[in-house]
Amino acid sequence: MFDRLSDKLAGVFKKLKGHGKLTEAQVEEALREVRLALLEADVHYKVTKGFIESIKARAVGEEVMRSLTPAQQVVKIVHEELTRLLGGESPRLDLGGKPPVAIMLVGLQGSGKTTTAGKLARRLKSQGRQPYLVPADVQRPAAIEQLKRLAGDLGVDVYPSQTNQNPVDIAVLAMEAAYTAGYDTVILDTAGRLHIDAPLMDELKAIRAKTEPNEILLVADAMTGQDAVQVAQKFHDLLRLTGVILTKMEGDARGGAALSMRAVIGQPIKFLGVGEKLDALEVFHPDRLSSRILGMGDVLTLIEKAQETFDAAQAQALEKKLRKEGFTLEDFRDQLRQIKKMGTMEQLLGMIPGLGKLKALKDMKPDDRELKRVEAIINSMTPKERADHLIINGSRRRRIALGSGTSVQDVNRLLKNFATTQKMIKQMTQGGKKGKLPFMPGKFF
Repeated sequence: MFDRLSDKLAGVFKKLKGHGKLTEAQVEEALREVRLALLEADVHYKVTKGFIESIKARAVGEEVMRSLTPAQQVVKIVHEELTRLLGGESPRLDLGGKPPVAIMLVGLQGSGKTTTAGKLARRLKSQGRQPYLVPADVQRPAAIEQLKRLAGDLGVDVYPSQTNQNPVDIAVLAMEAAYTAGYDTVILDTAGRLHIDAPLMDELKAIRAKTEPNEILLVADAMTGQDAVQVAQKFHDLLRLTGVILTKMEGDARGGAALSMRAVIGQPIKFLGVGEKLDALEVFHPDRLSSRILGMGDVLTLIEKAQETFDAAQAQALEKKLRKEGFTLEDFRDQLRQIKKMGTMEQLLGMIPGLGKLKALKDMKPDDRELKRVEAIINSMTPKERADHLIINGSRRRRIALGSGTSVQDVNRLLKNFATTQKMIKQMTQGGKKGKLPFMPGKFF
C-alpha cells in the first residue's frame, strides 16, 4: 500500500537533501510537489490543503532554516504532521461496561463486513475474551452461512439466525442469548446495500437503539478511495460512528482513504484489513503508518508479527539443533511455513527500514510463489531425504521434480541453496557454542 505516494515523497526529499542549506523558495517548491503527490494518491483536497499549510508554517521557520540538516528536519516535520493527520495515538476498542458489550459492524455490500467480523472475533479470542458472532444480514443469505463457517474455523459460537427473521429481532435475541451463556462480546454483522438507502439506515438505527453498542464501526473498502470517505461521512451523520475499519489495504497503492478518513469524519481508523486470511487484521498505528509511507519501515509491527507467529519452545528446540549441526530440510520447511503466516514477502520487506527504497528490490518484486514451490519440493521428498539431503542423487531428483510439479533445475537450486545455508549456520555457531546464537530462528530465513 502507498507505493506510489512513497515513491513520490522519496523523490521530493532526495532533491531537498541535494541542496544543503534550504531557501524558502526551495521549501515551497518541495511542498508543491508533496501537494501534487497527495492529490494523485486520492487524498481529499481540503485535507491536503490543511496538511500542506501545517507543514509550511513549521518548515519555513527557524526550526528548519537554521538547522545543520534542514532536509532531515523537513522529513521530521512531515512525519509528525502525517502522524497527527492520521490521528496521533493508536485508538483502542471500547470494551468497558457490563457484559455482553456489543460491537456493531456496518457498511456497504462488498466491503468485507462478514470476513472482518471473523477477523475481529479471532483477535478478541486471542486476547482472552469470549466473542459471540451474530449474522444479522438476512438480505444476503450467503452471509449467514459464511459467518457460521468462519465461526467453525475459529472455534467460536454463532447465533443461529434464519433468513426469515427480522434483523432487529435477531440482534435483540442474540444479546439475550449471549448474556445467558456468559459471552462478554457480541459482534453484530449487519446488512449492507450497494448504495445507502432509507430502509437500510432505519434498520441499523433500530439495531443500535435496541442493543446500545459500545462500538459502531464502519467497514469500508480502501480501494474505493474518496468514495469510501463519502460513504463514511453519510454513515457517521446518520449513526454516529465510533471508528472505521479499512479493508483491502494490501491492494491500495494510493491510500487516499486512509489519509483522509480521520480528518473528514473526525473518528479514528481502528483496524486495517491487509489480506483475506483471518489473521490479516492489523491495529491501526498512525506513527507506524507514517513511517511506512515515508520509507522508514515499521520494525515494531514486524516484531509483533514474529512474536505472534513463532513459538518460543519451537525456537529453543531449533536452536539446539542448530548448535548440533542437525538442521534439516524439514526444519527449513517449518521455518518457511512460519514466515508465510506473517504475511507476503513484499509486506515483510517493506517493514524493514531502507529496504523499501532499494531499487533492486522494487524491480525484483519478491514472488511468494517461490516459497510455495520450495515447500512443494520438500514435501515431495521422503522423510529420509529430508533428514539427509546428501542421499538425493540424480534419479531421486527426477522423482522429486515430477512429484512437486517442478523441474530438476528447481530441485538442484534448492539443494544448493540449502547446502550454502548449512555452511553459513555452521560458521555462525562456531566460536559461540556457550553463548546465545547470534540470530533468531525464522529471522534468518
